[in-house]
Amino acid sequence: MTSESEVGAALERLRRALAGLDDAIEHRFEHEQDFGAAEAEVARMNADRSRLAQDLDKAEDRANRLEEANREVSRRLVTSMETIRAVLDR
Repeated sequence: MTSESEVGAALERLRRALAGLDDAIEHRFEHEQDFGAAEAEVARMNADRSRLAQDLDKAEDRANRLEEANREVSRRLVTSMETIRAVLDR
């Protein structure tokens, strides 16, 4: 009988150990799914950052072109005003 109860106790410990292992495996899978979702989010954020960096570069280029055009227009206006003054002075 003692041997039977020892076997029963051993089987119960084995059952609990297997249940614990199942729980650990399930937890691990859930963790990996969460990790996969986080990796996907990081990938989306990196893609957004790359796109935003490109958009910023384009906007800076456009701003530089507009600034150069503004300087050219200003220079031409000054030249025109000086020409008009010279004509009026004559």
